[in-house]
Amino acid sequence: MNLDVMKNAKRNIIFGVVNKLVHILCPFATRTIIQAVLGAEYLGLNSLFASIISILSLSELGVGTAVVYHMYRPVAENDTGTVCALLNFYKRVYRGIGIVILVVGMALLPFLSYLISGTYPEGLNLILLYLIYLFNTSVSYFMYAYMSSLLVVYQREDINSSTNMMITLLLNGSQIVMLYVFQDYYLFTLMMPVFTIANNLRIAYMVRKMFPQYRAEGILSVNLVNDIKKRIGGAFLSKVCMVSRNAFDSIFVSMFLGLTVTAVYNNYYYIMQAVCTMLSVISSSFSGGVGNHVVTKSVEENFTELKMLNFIYMWIAGWCTICLFCLYQPFMELWMGEGMMFPMPVIALFCIYFYLLMTGDMITIYSSANGLWWYRRYVSMLEITINLVLNFVLGKFLGIYGIIIATIITIFMCNFIWGIRITFKHYFQLTRLKEYYYYHLKYFLVTLFLCAVTYSLCLMLPDCHILGSFLLRMVLCIFLPNIGYVLIYRKSKIYNQSIGNVRKILER
Repeated sequence: MNLDVMKNAKRNIIFGVVNKLVHILCPFATRTIIQAVLGAEYLGLNSLFASIISILSLSELGVGTAVVYHMYRPVAENDTGTVCALLNFYKRVYRGIGIVILVVGMALLPFLSYLISGTYPEGLNLILLYLIYLFNTSVSYFMYAYMSSLLVVYQREDINSSTNMMITLLLNGSQIVMLYVFQDYYLFTLMMPVFTIANNLRIAYMVRKMFPQYRAEGILSVNLVNDIKKRIGGAFLSKVCMVSRNAFDSIFVSMFLGLTVTAVYNNYYYIMQAVCTMLSVISSSFSGGVGNHVVTKSVEENFTELKMLNFIYMWIAGWCTICLFCLYQPFMELWMGEGMMFPMPVIALFCIYFYLLMTGDMITIYSSANGLWWYRRYVSMLEITINLVLNFVLGKFLGIYGIIIATIITIFMCNFIWGIRITFKHYFQLTRLKEYYYYHLKYFLVTLFLCAVTYSLCLMLPDCHILGSFLLRMVLCIFLPNIGYVLIYRKSKIYNQSIGNVRKILER
């Protein structure tokens, strides 16, 4: 079986964009209402618990990625028996993970108060709230979560997107009602596990309807199980790096600076992550097709495809970086007010943080499609260690600046420099690495130049009401950087190849 990558990616992107917009706008509305009805400390508490739970969920990271990797070949070869056995393995592992999360989560109960600097809302039962968050996370592993792997392999994330969109709308709608009508944070939190269960049941129903030939049954060979375990170890460490970045940042901000600063930090991070989420629709939409191409096409063909995808992606990522730098402050002033804002140097650090994250997205798809997590294990362990140490040291002496700088340093050294090199060493060949780095340096310098020009022009705009200023800046950011990219790249070979492929997708 050979998937039509572009056709499937276009469908996934359409549904994915709508889904991500819902996932961005609904929590945005919810955070706004929490701030207005309950205050900044509740907002900070919500961010802190979410960070703790995300760290507990690290026990899962790597399992799904490794299993999906092993599904690409049997699906391409119509080997139904192996796919069923992989699903059965995935199901059993997920149940074990659910138990681990419950046990470890309960063991953390005595230490909750030590993770908060200063006060928290009076009369609030921290333990009860934490237990609701914990149950919401663990229940998913007992209820068909493993079945969504088939949607990834068959490049049908649009099914997942449509279901998540519906559930998110219902969840956030019910939470808003609980806040406005009852002003009860406990009822607000209880809505999460209710809709988590509903989401899993819906996905399970759709997968069984689309792929009735697959059931969680059968036993894998010992050699295959050992190979999966090895790759799970590598994938686990790689995913820990991604999830732990903001989780550790939020926890250290709470420890050193208190819940209110944690709320401010997570407001800024939420906007940055919202943009990351939108861009992830593009990268994830290609993941199933790239996995198929790694099996069916040559390394040279895949490297040509990588260069084209990376050019398009970094153009979009660069434009988003410019928009963030120019629009962050007026937007935050409109949303939360001047009292909930960081100074401009912190905004510059957030933009560097964002851009560095984006540089690794496309190469990560090819790394995952080749199952290279085991080769990245030392990189991942080093990144986690450096991030923790730098967060503690720099956060203690430099505050919020130090915590963001710590994350930037670890991403650049471990993820960008060392991580990319591993993918080229074990798949694309090191002889092509210099060319790849050259492209990224060029993209960065072009983006930096256009960002400086755009921001300078934003400062020259006439003074007016904050909303008017934001809208004027937004119009400028939409057109000026993209015109600049076209003028700079228009004569390059990669530009013409990429534009040609985009036109083909749109025509289809």
